[in-house]
Amino acid sequence: MAITAAQVKELRERTGSGMMECKKALVDAGGDMDAAIDALRKTGLAKADKKASRVAAEGLVVIEMSDDSKTAAVVEVNCETDFVAKKEDFQDFATAIAKRVLADNPADLDALMAMPLKDGDATSIEDVRKALIATIGENISVRRFIRVESDNQIASYRHGVRIGVLVELAGSDAQLGKDLAMHVAAHDPRPVCVSEEQVPADMIAAERDIFTAQARESGKPDNIIEKMISGRIRKFLGEITLLGQSFVKDPDLTVGKLLEQSGARVVRFERVELGEGIEKKSENFADEVMAQVKGG
Repeated sequence: MAITAAQVKELRERTGSGMMECKKALVDAGGDMDAAIDALRKTGLAKADKKASRVAAEGLVVIEMSDDSKTAAVVEVNCETDFVAKKEDFQDFATAIAKRVLADNPADLDALMAMPLKDGDATSIEDVRKALIATIGENISVRRFIRVESDNQIASYRHGVRIGVLVELAGSDAQLGKDLAMHVAAHDPRPVCVSEEQVPADMIAAERDIFTAQARESGKPDNIIEKMISGRIRKFLGEITLLGQSFVKDPDLTVGKLLEQSGARVVRFERVELGEGIEKKSENFADEVMAQVKGG
């Protein structure tokens, strides 16, 4: 297939590799962007995978909590511009949706959109959305929601309007829960799951393939290469699991050790960032959160 200049440009931005290397990788991968990135990583040509997990459409991430902190909902509602995201009617719409998710536990997005926005309303959320589009003049979408209900305490943290985190915590106080929610928002790389046991096998296998290809470039004996790979896998698991990460408020302490000292356990966490996966200019919101964490 023909490789376009736009594809080459995107791969260069995401990897920092040269133009010709990017074009060749795309040709070899048949235009598959992710496969081209893996190929460049394996050959050592990629300086970094700058694929932005935070590429953001505009809109809001909203969190609603029950009074007893046993139930929580986080919702992402998108619009086209920051100007509309700041409008009161758009913000009221997003907040009302989060309240509806919290109260009624819809089965899926379709079920949510068929519900009334507020108790006693005759019109559905979908009808209100369409009316709002007509009034505002921008496309508006309710992209996703997550609802957590538990016998344990649920802590939440919202960074501005762009990142929302829920943490279900057993055996500790609200302050630790909030600190951990801020950690999940701030840490780079972001945690994928709580513990190593929860890391998907295919994710480990993919990283092992990349580490193996990189290690073989060293020309070292197989037994040394295997030790190199094992060490890199351990480091990788520590970086992407919540328990293995250095706590943002005290980098000398892992989250796992902090929980052990506190007699607490993280059951689960959920992290929603505005516009994840929507191609748009990205900004480093993790740095903003880190600054706030260290300042507080």
